[in-house]
Amino acid sequence: MTDRRLSLLGLAARAGAVTSGGFLTEKAVQTGEAVFVVIAENASANTRKKIQDKCTYYHVPYAFCETQDTLGHMIGKEARSCLAITDQNFGQQIAKRFGIEI
Repeated sequence: MTDRRLSLLGLAARAGAVTSGGFLTEKAVQTGEAVFVVIAENASANTRKKIQDKCTYYHVPYAFCETQDTLGHMIGKEARSCLAITDQNFGQQIAKRFGIEI
């Protein structure tokens, strides 16, 4: 079952507003490009902690979704542990679905 809160991710990915994977997500958070971050609940403990710590330090809101497979599927790629939304409008709409205001 796919997470309905993530239905906009495919559109955002096609628009070039998504950066996926641990390294690129971390870089987007550090450089200020990331507006909102989504982390898979089944990502490794190290990845979850690293991304959460970066988001907290750089004041980037984040949320968790079901699985890496779900996250990858929603953007048309293989399993992804995390991703960053880099567009303000997409970020606000996706965050709103998680009950987070940006």
